[in-house]
Amino acid sequence: MQILIGCAKIMTGMAPRAIPGCTEPRFQDEANGIAAQLAEYTPEQLKAMLRCNKAIAVENWRRYREFGNQATRCPAVFSYDGMVFQKLAPETMSDADLAYANDHLIIGSFLYGLLRPLDLVNPYRLEGDVELPDNGHISMFDYWKPRLTNYFIDRVKADDGVLVNLASAEFKRLFDWKQVAKEVEVITPDFKVVKDGKPKNVTIYAKMCRGAMTRWIIQNRLTDPAALRQFSYEGFNYTNDWNYICES
Repeated sequence: MQILIGCAKIMTGMAPRAIPGCTEPRFQDEANGIAAQLAEYTPEQLKAMLRCNKAIAVENWRRYREFGNQATRCPAVFSYDGMVFQKLAPETMSDADLAYANDHLIIGSFLYGLLRPLDLVNPYRLEGDVELPDNGHISMFDYWKPRLTNYFIDRVKADDGVLVNLASAEFKRLFDWKQVAKEVEVITPDFKVVKDGKPKNVTIYAKMCRGAMTRWIIQNRLTDPAALRQFSYEGFNYTNDWNYICES
């Protein structure tokens, strides 16, 4: 069973200890090329491209100009600080859990393409709709799609052919998703809160559940997709068709 989650914009995390078994990103060369292009932009240009404030733009201008600095590299799963990663809580995992995660968890990234949890990465910020000249002025989604699709499918097939998709919808655009869904079994859990008698998506709760489910799969070493129906978190329970509902 392979699990897909998406990266987070905030990268302030640090590894809590020396982590054994760290790995190199599969698409490091592509990331280097993208970072080199982004290093040519001014902070003001990055501010517009990344839709962020001046301080964040300056921070990432510096990051891209220093990209590849070994001193700032950190295992990917500890680098991101979004809600999914907070609930995944890798800092509380054992070395055995992290080694298992490195074989079963995939992190989508607009800069690195796909990452394993223990792949060493530099901090960055990038949006999927950014278009760069050396990439042919196409979005990062379209840049990565032909590079990632077959690699991604092959990785899932090399396991047991089952993908648990716990990434937000935009990360599907990194792949030819129709081809992915055709060649492997895709399970996409949906987490909803009942409000005014109707189940509704609430982004923050969905992110919390995605992180918690990822952790649960890893720590329990799940191999049977049917076992996912047993997942329960903060009032969210399985109902049907991979829906998990919380009665508010």
